[in-house]
Amino acid sequence: MPKVERSGTINAPVKKVFDYIANPEHEPEWLPGSVEIKDINLTDERVGSTYKYVYKLAGIHFEGENITEEFIPNKRIVARSKGGIKSSWTWNFEPHNDGTKIDVLIEYTIPIPVLGKIAEALVLKQIKRETDHAFANIKDIMET
Repeated sequence: MPKVERSGTINAPVKKVFDYIANPEHEPEWLPGSVEIKDINLTDERVGSTYKYVYKLAGIHFEGENITEEFIPNKRIVARSKGGIKSSWTWNFEPHNDGTKIDVLIEYTIPIPVLGKIAEALVLKQIKRETDHAFANIKDIMET
């Protein structure tokens, strides 16, 4: 299963960054390819929360559902998505000086029968690029 890992710091308090990323309504603002978020169902403890998404990758729209598996306020979020693109996102947050250090690990399954084996390497590059843009977008939004 391919994976992408990124780390960095954001000059904003942990609570502000965590709350922003934890809110599914914000996802299209920072995640390139995120087209639509709908049917948000948040549980009190947030574990088991779900939402449906539409994501565009390599010109193809994929629909799926995101499920929160672990939620430790201001520390960690683990979410799994099922549907068109299966993935797992693990976010870790910790205070760093006056800001926030974020580590994110994304593991995913590329739908090879849909895209074809030739496109796999190109899609992997696109996902890595979009991950870099997502982190830069979060940093920009949080620091301005």
